[in-house]
Amino acid sequence: MKEKKSFRKWNSLIFFVLAVAMAGVIVLHKNPLADPQEELLKKLLSCGVIGAICIIFLTCYEKIVALPTELWQNRHLIWKLAKNDFRKRYSGSYLGGIWAMAQPVVTVVMYYMVFDIIFNSPGPLLNNGTRAPYVLSLTAGLVPWFFFSEALNHGTMALLEYNYLVKKVVFKISVLPIIKVIAASFIHVFFVGVLLVVGCFYGYYPTIYTIQLLYYSACLFMFILALCYTTCAVVVFFRDLSQIINIVLQIGMWATPILWNLGDMQASYGDAVLLFKLNPIVYIVDGYRSAIMEKQWFFEDFFSTMYFWIITALLFGIGALVFKRLKVHFADVL
Repeated sequence: MKEKKSFRKWNSLIFFVLAVAMAGVIVLHKNPLADPQEELLKKLLSCGVIGAICIIFLTCYEKIVALPTELWQNRHLIWKLAKNDFRKRYSGSYLGGIWAMAQPVVTVVMYYMVFDIIFNSPGPLLNNGTRAPYVLSLTAGLVPWFFFSEALNHGTMALLEYNYLVKKVVFKISVLPIIKVIAASFIHVFFVGVLLVVGCFYGYYPTIYTIQLLYYSACLFMFILALCYTTCAVVVFFRDLSQIINIVLQIGMWATPILWNLGDMQASYGDAVLLFKLNPIVYIVDGYRSAIMEKQWFFEDFFSTMYFWIITALLFGIGALVFKRLKVHFADVL
């Protein structure tokens, strides 16, 4: 018991030091091109959110830390079940996992033919003043979106699909959502390779900046996992949630700058387009494109990076609390 309290004390201290350091970086960070008043407002809001997160973390420490601890302790089981889940998904077909890769490839080709060949849509404007190839920009947007939509759908249904494991008292059901997300990431790795090949075809060869694809993939993985712990718990009691998610994903694909360019829209509609940046997936999509076509590090867009991780941390905390509160009733409902 004394060791547990000591562990919590050190974790809280480390978290507090990181929060203070983060707030200090925000205050000292300066963007000479930004409006001073807008910059000050962003700093005040960021520091306020960090303070709120610190209060929530210290108040609900046991509930928030319980989930990551369980996942780490069962990491070997998670990896084994994720591989089995991927194999099982295509075990009855002759071509196996090829079907998982065929549909997104066909989707990219169809969008390319419609928007690039027929409508001749322009690619995004790069920092050097040139236009990127539309098909490369399209692929860089669709690759993370395919991962997001597939992992969220499968992660939401994890408890319903593995209901026989949920009813076992000794089984750690907290590992089920992350199993689905990891299984979806296997296909995502393939499509990242396709993205790199398309980039090479248009003359955008891998550079040191391309390694940021690992960072943005990790960002997307954490964001999906944070959502899945809430959605998989709620869908057990409200089955219509899966249909609502499908509709939201359909709308979200058009609301996210995947098929269109945020910069071009901003030139026409001004600051109103900035509302789209409230969508955390915009940070991911722009990051994938930047890693392939731009020479810019993720930390150079400081406030967008801060905003994304703050939202992800809040969603993960909410997901952990919701999952812990509802899991005692899962076996009864299923």
